[in-house]
Amino acid sequence: MTSQRPIDPETFPDEQTEFFLSGPAGRLECITDVPEPDQTRPATAVLCHPHPQHGGTLRNKVVTIMERSLRESGLATVRFNFRGVGDSEGEFDDGEGELEDLLAVIDWVRRTRPDTDLWLAGFSFGSWIALRAAQDQPVRMLISIAPPVERYGFADLLPPNAPWLVVQGDEDEVVSPDAVVSWAEALDDPPELVVMEGSGHFFHRRLMDLRGLIKNAVANHLP
Repeated sequence: MTSQRPIDPETFPDEQTEFFLSGPAGRLECITDVPEPDQTRPATAVLCHPHPQHGGTLRNKVVTIMERSLRESGLATVRFNFRGVGDSEGEFDDGEGELEDLLAVIDWVRRTRPDTDLWLAGFSFGSWIALRAAQDQPVRMLISIAPPVERYGFADLLPPNAPWLVVQGDEDEVVSPDAVVSWAEALDDPPELVVMEGSGHFFHRRLMDLRGLIKNAVANHLP
């Protein structure tokens, strides 16, 4: 069960917990979770949700399956709502404020779990925010699901200095699969690109397949 409770801001919760962090535009609604004790690895994943103005929240099913995949792989996880979403304060800021929100969560993770690797993951709009943060943060693994490369400035961003998984559905009705493939293949240091057959943008009826894909893809990169 999830508990909504005050937390010590300098301690990472040791069970699934809903709480608020202080962010640049006010409080940020967060959920953390941890793996089974005998499966724990020294890494923490921060996950970014889809576009705030198109229904994206930390409870999005793709974000939730990413979280489950990484937690089952032994990572502690953090999901959060960008400013203006759910119970997070502030207003949508076209990506600039949302990047500040992510950096605030990363700062908290690095304070509370300083001896663990930082992993970032994002779905759709969230993949753009995560890649931008990875330009300057010591990321040890990046996961990008359905990156909207034609809508945002992906071409201006460098690959992370870390393993990078990109997953794209070949029947995506929101993001152009051809554009994602062309972008990924043109990078000097391309990611591991997996095109999932028969999958739309939200991976309906394919979420369990996505879970297995992520777990298999990250297995060799676990600390």
